[in-house]
Amino acid sequence: MRRLGGRNTLERLARFGYGARGFVYCVVGGLAVLAALGAGGRAGDSRGALRTVFGGPFGPVLVGAIALGLAGFAVWRAVEAVTDADRRGTAPKGLAVRAAHLISAGIYGGLALTAASLSLGLGMSGGDGMRDWSAWVMARPFGRWLLALIGAAIVGGGLGFLWKAARGDVTERLLLGPAQARWAKPIGRFGYAARGVAFLIIGGFLIVAAWYQRSSEVKGLAEAFALLRRQEYGAVLLGLVAAGHVAFGAFGLIQARYRHIDAPDIDEADEAAARALRDLT
Repeated sequence: MRRLGGRNTLERLARFGYGARGFVYCVVGGLAVLAALGAGGRAGDSRGALRTVFGGPFGPVLVGAIALGLAGFAVWRAVEAVTDADRRGTAPKGLAVRAAHLISAGIYGGLALTAASLSLGLGMSGGDGMRDWSAWVMARPFGRWLLALIGAAIVGGGLGFLWKAARGDVTERLLLGPAQARWAKPIGRFGYAARGVAFLIIGGFLIVAAWYQRSSEVKGLAEAFALLRRQEYGAVLLGLVAAGHVAFGAFGLIQARYRHIDAPDIDEADEAAARALRDLT
């Protein structure tokens, strides 16, 4: 009989990770909603959310738990991409989704390190990671075009989120009954739509930075919120997108409980990673 310990460990990591990511986005969106209402909140990004949690009751413990959860999510995303746990396949669309999951693993792994550093009292880096990274990219040969391509890919991801929200197929990998799906689906659609808007803006920032060859034009979620706030009816726009991020976080908590996770056994994951490396070489 096959041992299931490794499989169960990966599934637990994935579920804990979905929950941690969901909690962070609930905080991000909640703070932005308060800012839209003029109630003292500040529309920021994930790093700002971690600082807020750290400054609250049991802050270091909570941020430490978030760090563990985000690390687990990064591991799951990497395993998901390499082993094709969700059966995305090797068609162009499937490979694109798997590549996005691998990039996601790196992003959330970095955020996990940031959270761990904060929880241990080491603070956060004072620099702007996105701007530093984009300046490094643009300093490379053809870096300007690479940055524009990355921005276009993020815009494409945003359009994908909006299309997913419009089609309503956000619960296809959740193990829900009809009654549960009736309330989970609107939450997921609203959340994906909000993330789609944010991706469009952030991708646009990257394309503008590449066009003018200025890394100072690279901006993240906090600046995307600020851009919405500066528009006509900005408080309404910011409030809607911020509430959507709360919904996206809430949907992450739903995923932590109900998502179908076909986690491979650790031995199987090792074999799949070895095959992927052989295919690349």
